[in-house]
Amino acid sequence: MDSKPVSPEGRYVSGAVTTTAKILVVGHFAVGKTTFIGSLSEIAPLRTEEKMTQASTHVDDLRGAPDKLTTTVALDFGRLTLSDEVVLYLFGTPGQQRFMQLWEDMARGAMGALILVDPVRLADSFPVIELVEKYGLEYSIVVNSFTPHTRYEEDEIREALDLLPDTPVSYCDARKRESSAQALITLVRHLLVRSA
Repeated sequence: MDSKPVSPEGRYVSGAVTTTAKILVVGHFAVGKTTFIGSLSEIAPLRTEEKMTQASTHVDDLRGAPDKLTTTVALDFGRLTLSDEVVLYLFGTPGQQRFMQLWEDMARGAMGALILVDPVRLADSFPVIELVEKYGLEYSIVVNSFTPHTRYEEDEIREALDLLPDTPVSYCDARKRESSAQALITLVRHLLVRSA
């Protein structure tokens, strides 16, 4: 998936663009949403990362991410130009329960959702999947597995998350552009099939 900025500075979208699509990048706390959007965005992504403080000690569960120092407090935003006429806008949501009210606004007008999951903390994904389904969004599951020892087979992921047979499951390392792009392609193909 090659993307190219449509202006010399890469800041502005060309007037030739006829189709835009809003994609949500969602998942539980510390699953890699900010990293995923940052690896794909052709513009400097908008990030609302803030340092975690002592106040979050009893609120945010760091068991799966003991080295995490910052957290998203509003949203992440990135842009990806697919062709002269098509642009994707990527919106990342905060993963903590206290930010779930933001989801309703962010879900409006979204074409679909890419749900990032951590194979070590699959149970943390249930509230996220429930919200995406509540808002009626089509989605795909993307296992952010950047360490070899956390690799689970697709049928294990499907069973653990109780997925429908047609829900796409893919794997990526959110730090790598090509890997993230393949996961996004899987979602876009699914959305095109569902809308046909």
